[in-house]
Amino acid sequence: MKIRTLETILKIALNTFPVVVLNGARQVGKSTLALKKFKNYITFDDGELRIYAKENPKGFLKNLELPICLDEIQKVPTLLEYIKMHIDSNRVSGYFLLTGSSNVLDHKESKDTLAGRLCELRLHTLSSKEKNDKSDENIIEKLLKRDFKLPKKDYIDEVYRHILDGGYPEILELSGFSKELWFKSYIATYIERDARDLADIRDIDSFIKFVGILASRSGTILNKSSLSNDIGIKDITTENYLSTISRIYQATLLKPYFVNIGKQFVKSPKVFFNDTGVLCSLLRIGSKEQLLSSPYIGQVFETFVFCELQKHLSYLQTSSQMFHYRTNDKKEIDFIIEIENQLLAIEVKQSSSVTKDDFRHIIDLQTRYDKKILGVVFYNGEMVIEFSDDLVAVPIGYFL
Repeated sequence: MKIRTLETILKIALNTFPVVVLNGARQVGKSTLALKKFKNYITFDDGELRIYAKENPKGFLKNLELPICLDEIQKVPTLLEYIKMHIDSNRVSGYFLLTGSSNVLDHKESKDTLAGRLCELRLHTLSSKEKNDKSDENIIEKLLKRDFKLPKKDYIDEVYRHILDGGYPEILELSGFSKELWFKSYIATYIERDARDLADIRDIDSFIKFVGILASRSGTILNKSSLSNDIGIKDITTENYLSTISRIYQATLLKPYFVNIGKQFVKSPKVFFNDTGVLCSLLRIGSKEQLLSSPYIGQVFETFVFCELQKHLSYLQTSSQMFHYRTNDKKEIDFIIEIENQLLAIEVKQSSSVTKDDFRHIIDLQTRYDKKILGVVFYNGEMVIEFSDDLVAVPIGYFL
């Protein structure tokens, strides 16, 4: 069993708040993590239990032995009001751990119900560091400290394996055709079912077509009209599908960065799948050779870096945000990360060589902006190359 980076943060949260909400996609390890912390555990995947909680929430809570973990809480959102009443009469830190595979707090009423009483955390799929038993290492912290030391040499085959496997814990025990079957089952069982349950999607074939086409656009600027046309659905349906796939933690819309530097910015978000294993399965990429020959290889590499950065950012114990950067005159930077008063500008390059010209859009931003910016290009080479104090090329094996 892999140690999760979130464990330390979860422990602090449970010692501070009466309610902790632990969200994340199906099968990322929420139940495993919860069972390490709680002996009392109930899941609302159990139909009879779910009906009881819905029909008699007060009686249901009265008979619980606290502290307790309530799994798949989004299936019984009405219970939140009664949890609030219980806490207000007897406030004790760590009484309730609520887990869910879709975000029950996306509903304003749900968030308002427990305002001031809860901490919300997100468990992602395993990062490459977690898979390599280095859960205490944070890539973002290392970049900010200018620590560019590589964990190993001859890393590239391992990077390909991490990309193809993704980060779902069960995948670590599988290989070959078993792995392929697992991904197909995950897409059919969890993504389809959760989408149907969450959004009452009746034309599931249309939704699955949407998921497949969206996969081919991971790492690109979102064009909703083009997406609608390719699927043959209305824009409002596309909006609904995008909201649904985001709420079940399968994709992220990365917001654009805006700053007053005399430029006009593209306002559309970028879309990324949250796991490269699922992404590769949808794109029918099952081997290193298929990845190298795929027209989507650049997008897959960028998605891999996005997924890793997203995980490390979420586990930082400080305020941070990530954006994409694109101006109307085609100046583009894959990722901008703001951490307090510091800025990281990150480019992803799938090739094995790098030149200073690959930093040209980062340099343009550095010359126009008064904040100090560290520019990083992740590439497929073997050496860390420092072009200046604030421009460095780092092999993608840095994430291992």
